[in-house]
Amino acid sequence: MSIRKKLDTDAEAILEVWKAGWAAGHPFISQEVTDNVTTMMVEKFIPEGEIYVHETGGKIDGFVAMMGNEIGGLFVKPSSHGKGIGTKLVNHVAPMHETLEVEVFNKNAIGIPFYKKYGFTPIKEYHNDFADQMTTRMQCLRK
Repeated sequence: MSIRKKLDTDAEAILEVWKAGWAAGHPFISQEVTDNVTTMMVEKFIPEGEIYVHETGGKIDGFVAMMGNEIGGLFVKPSSHGKGIGTKLVNHVAPMHETLEVEVFNKNAIGIPFYKKYGFTPIKEYHNDFADQMTTRMQCLRK
């Protein structure tokens, strides 16, 4: 198991992890929004993002995408949930920042408990108009 910065050749594997993780954590999101986000992932976020991937046996099974000190996305293949991969990815990027922030849809039954367990606390709640979902912005000070 290792964590490394993404390579251009990782794009397809990152997208596969994202699709599986998105489906598991966001079943409440409309297909239209999912399609729009998929397009943004392919055209902008994956090619241009600061992304760190987790590999097991040479296969990418999780990634964290950073936008400054904000976790823009943390996704782990559902078959690898519960193995500490998400925690390892956050642990990898945490020392790079004084604080970490993340926005999570309130209905995300995977994300909210994960971030709370890690030590993130809610700092703001608002309606995300793009996804038509209530969203919580959370923050974690460096451990």
